[in-house]
Amino acid sequence: MLFSSNFHSRFLELSIGIGTVVIATVVTFHIIRKPRKKISRIIDTMEILNKNTVHIKNRDHVEEIVSQLIRGSASKLQVISDFDQTLSRVHMNGEKCTTTYGIFEHSSKISQEYKTQTTTLYNHYHPIEVDPHLTKAEKVPHMIEWYTKCVDMMPSSGITKDSVPDMVADLSLHLRDGCEVLFESLYKHNVPLLIFSAGIGDVLKEVLCRDNLLYPNVKIIANFMQFDEENKLTGFKNDLIHTFNKNQSSIENHEYFNHVKARNNVILLGDSLGDLDMAAGVQDADVVLKIGFLNFKVEENLDKYLDTFDIVLSDDQTMDVVIGLLQNIL
Repeated sequence: MLFSSNFHSRFLELSIGIGTVVIATVVTFHIIRKPRKKISRIIDTMEILNKNTVHIKNRDHVEEIVSQLIRGSASKLQVISDFDQTLSRVHMNGEKCTTTYGIFEHSSKISQEYKTQTTTLYNHYHPIEVDPHLTKAEKVPHMIEWYTKCVDMMPSSGITKDSVPDMVADLSLHLRDGCEVLFESLYKHNVPLLIFSAGIGDVLKEVLCRDNLLYPNVKIIANFMQFDEENKLTGFKNDLIHTFNKNQSSIENHEYFNHVKARNNVILLGDSLGDLDMAAGVQDADVVLKIGFLNFKVEENLDKYLDTFDIVLSDDQTMDVVIGLLQNIL
């Protein structure tokens, strides 16, 4: 009995000791365990913004803009986008895609001599357009010179009004993946889409018709072809729009911006620093989210693009980021 009594006494002490350790361990665990970090920013919940092609310099600033876009929803939103190499792809399946001006460079209806001349101009002026070491002011004279030479050559191209659809069909001009979703979503939510291009409006419009994307909410500001009484191309109808004068062209199209003046929230899409001026005609804009597609010389241009665009997409041939943002806004 004595052995039994001592045994029970020792067992009780041991049990109490173990219990104390367990309780202490549990209490200590709860005390020292760090609470889970709460996600406080909306943009941090958007997986699409974590792609390695997405670059954001100031996430807090972008968070403020996106939050305001969400609060305003579809009724306050308008979208302004460039076309060439913004809505359209830069490359596909390892092959370079053309721009709207490719109608003069790649169509089978254009003479080889004319193609050679336009290619020579492109090879000379395009490097200037994307040169990270030149300022906008330094680039402008070269861009005007380039576009003017192209216009002066147009009458000798032999293009007729009736030939344009077939010539566009020959082009390797393709929209970025997801454009059909983007256009349809904007249309269904009655969000105006302004396509503001320094390219050729006739080609642009034909591409949208080809892909069944020319919805009623789409407005196009671009260089439209002028044809004579024999339907031969003579040049452009109005003053030339080039990469770096979109601010002036924007202001001149005040009628459109008056029509959408109640939509104070803007998503702007472009691939050139000159595209930042496309929203110059927007009256009393509350917020503008600027998304830049960086297609060339990524390393050399990234810092400059990050200083001017809120979100920069490097060599991204999709509309995934724009669609992801709209899913939270609309």
